[in-house]
Amino acid sequence: MMPRAKATSPEAPLEIGERTRRRVTRRIMPFLVLVYLTAYIDRANVGVAKLQMQTALHLTDAVIGFGAGIFFAGYFLLEVPGTLIVERWSARKWLARIMITWGIVATLTGFAGMLPVKMNLTTQFYWLRFLLGAAEAGFFPGVVVYLTHWYRAEDRARAKAWFMIAQPLAVVIGLPLSRWILENVSWLGLSGWRWVFILEGFPPVALGFVTLFYLTDRVHQAGWLPAEEREWLAAQLEAEDRARAASGRVNIMAAFRHPQTLLLSVSFFLIVTGNQAILFFLPSITDAMKSMSITWRTMVTVLPYICSVFGILLNGYWASRTGERRWHTAAPMLLSGVSLSLAIFSGDHLALVITCFCMVGFTFQAYLPVFWSLPSSYLGKSATATAVGVINSFGNLGGFVGPSIFGYLKTSTGSFRTGLWVLTGCMFLAGVCASGIRERGRG
Repeated sequence: MMPRAKATSPEAPLEIGERTRRRVTRRIMPFLVLVYLTAYIDRANVGVAKLQMQTALHLTDAVIGFGAGIFFAGYFLLEVPGTLIVERWSARKWLARIMITWGIVATLTGFAGMLPVKMNLTTQFYWLRFLLGAAEAGFFPGVVVYLTHWYRAEDRARAKAWFMIAQPLAVVIGLPLSRWILENVSWLGLSGWRWVFILEGFPPVALGFVTLFYLTDRVHQAGWLPAEEREWLAAQLEAEDRARAASGRVNIMAAFRHPQTLLLSVSFFLIVTGNQAILFFLPSITDAMKSMSITWRTMVTVLPYICSVFGILLNGYWASRTGERRWHTAAPMLLSGVSLSLAIFSGDHLALVITCFCMVGFTFQAYLPVFWSLPSSYLGKSATATAVGVINSFGNLGGFVGPSIFGYLKTSTGSFRTGLWVLTGCMFLAGVCASGIRERGRG
């Protein structure tokens, strides 16, 4: 009598899938969060350094705002090429190049006014910020594309939520660190604001070299995954690719003019206009609260971003559970506008102002993991990489517009109030545009 064939447990594929997702997340996510943490600290530390640098270099709020924003003009140039390089060549090598060059430029910013170039101080500051943006260009959308090499569509919103928390974490960690360096470090006769740039510019260079050895470009190269898990994940991703190809997804050139790409770009431009102005000028807004100590002013600056960590994780988790994307993108933008308007109406009531800014913090970056899951729902692989680059490059021009307008209004009116109303309007309009996004491939 022939022995009975052993029944295959229907749970086995689920168990392999769960193990694979956990192993991939443990391997790549902490490192990507750490790297993005250093990038965002180098991008945002000018908001703290300006508290001394502005006096030392005789720079107005308008100049600081324009310099903070011109970062995104350089950022704009290499976004689309960078995402295609990640998709078609090597994420590991390209991301390493980005980290090393931005770390070098960030460090050089600490020597503004001392560099052997024939430029005035303002022009030097503008060029260093422009070059920092050009050096970092392609990193964020490159990672967004890179995550599609390791996570299935149904897992990406949650994975991106973990990656996106690096933005508020960078402020939670970076602002107190930058403030401590500013107030306590004056080695070799250099002011604290110079050491903010120098000390925070070195880690990305070191991490760039680590990236060359640590990250893996594709699943089939992952020797750190057991064979059955590697085969399972490769099969899942290949099946997705075949399904997208069969559905006739949009090609690379059409991605530029696809209505959804344009709508996402406008929404992202408006919300970044509001968010980046707040990021760069919140230290100045809280520094004006002279009734509090420096420690408490720093804490008030950080609190909204602690709330933001929870907002990103909660919204990303809930979107993964429900499969709904449009309102998980639009609602946080609209609620940010409501909260910021309440902060303005709070006037001189300090407790209310702080509470409202915490409400802004909870919502104003919560859209991120869901928003960046939308392009892959209507485009093929290379077209998705193109669209992510287009959306991020155009949208991040809001990072130029927001701080520039806010700095100009602060200089011309002597008050933060007018600028905050402009940012409120941008957040409301972003939410209205995002509410028109058409979902495809829910769940």
